[in-house]
Amino acid sequence: MSTKLYQTSGRFKSLLFVIAILIIGYLLYYTQNMVQKLRAEARQIMEFYAQFYARAADDATGAELNFIFEEIIKRTDFPIVLSSAEDEPIGWKGTEYDPTDFSEKNLSDVRKLMNAMKKEIDPIPIKYGDIVLAKLYYGDSKSIRQLQWLPYVEIFIVSLFILVGFFGFNSIRRSEQQFIWVGMAKETAHQLGTPISSLMGWTEVLKQRDLGSDQQKILEDMQQDISRLDKVAKRFSKIGSKSDLQEQDFDEIVPSVLHYFERRLPQMGKKVRLEFENSFKKRVPFNPDLMEWVFENLIKNALDAIDNAQGRIAIVVAPSEHRKYRVMVDIIDNGRGMDAQARKNVFKPGFSTKKRGWGLGLSLARRIVEESHHGRLLVKETQPGKGTTMRIYL
Repeated sequence: MSTKLYQTSGRFKSLLFVIAILIIGYLLYYTQNMVQKLRAEARQIMEFYAQFYARAADDATGAELNFIFEEIIKRTDFPIVLSSAEDEPIGWKGTEYDPTDFSEKNLSDVRKLMNAMKKEIDPIPIKYGDIVLAKLYYGDSKSIRQLQWLPYVEIFIVSLFILVGFFGFNSIRRSEQQFIWVGMAKETAHQLGTPISSLMGWTEVLKQRDLGSDQQKILEDMQQDISRLDKVAKRFSKIGSKSDLQEQDFDEIVPSVLHYFERRLPQMGKKVRLEFENSFKKRVPFNPDLMEWVFENLIKNALDAIDNAQGRIAIVVAPSEHRKYRVMVDIIDNGRGMDAQARKNVFKPGFSTKKRGWGLGLSLARRIVEESHHGRLLVKETQPGKGTTMRIYL
């Protein structure tokens, strides 16, 4: 059920992403299409003015032609440069250059502007018959330029809004999840505390009795199980609290965890060889109770994944290959392995490949390693049918 939920969630996100791309594409296409239409209309207007100017040139005086350029053509909402037939600027408007400044520097800048305009839009020749009297260079109007940039501005603003909303929502959701997670853990520890204390008291009472050897063995097993329950309760009580990290050696905790599982392997009906190798003979700061919990979760997952007649789980401690960390621990099994989809979702709360799994073990293990110990837990490698290697950095 949870696997299907995560697969559906992933597909839904992909669908939303594709829809967003299509909307952006259509918005850009629509805007650019509008820009081309406006450019065509602008060119028609400029061609009309050019023809009007050319016809007037037949019998108008210089002053009248100047009036046509100054009072009619210049009133358009386009950056315009009127040049001679030899491409020397005669007049200009709607540009960043002073139209009254005919210094060589200003003329040079206007020539560069004419070249830039020519690359975008071909100039309109002003002809009298077959004679080119002048050329009319023009660019996009302010409205067209604004329209060109409008979709990009809209996309940026919407993307920024979505990004802020996404991070804000995720932050709130993580805070709520953390609060619920911590609250449930501490409440569980509180609820377990009273019956565990009571059971400890009763076992102490029974120890004072004269019991037979079989009963004494049962009592010892009961005490071990109660101690185990007490350790579990203490682990839950430490969730969300500031971790008490102490310099520890892996040789002090890993063998005891493996021994715990070795005692239970016959009940599981599995033949699994548990191995431990430590080439990092230094102490590392970690919380032993919480780190034991991490190893137990990882080994339990590895055991559940092993279907082979001869299973193998190895814990290998070595100096870290990563500069940021001092030590790395690999938990290697020869179980079923994971496909790409399972590997992607394996640390998500609620995701499980087991029919009766709650999907909390690996999520809890990662929280302990990364939040309580500032380390890292990841899937180093996995292949369907060939096993999995989980890696812890500390």
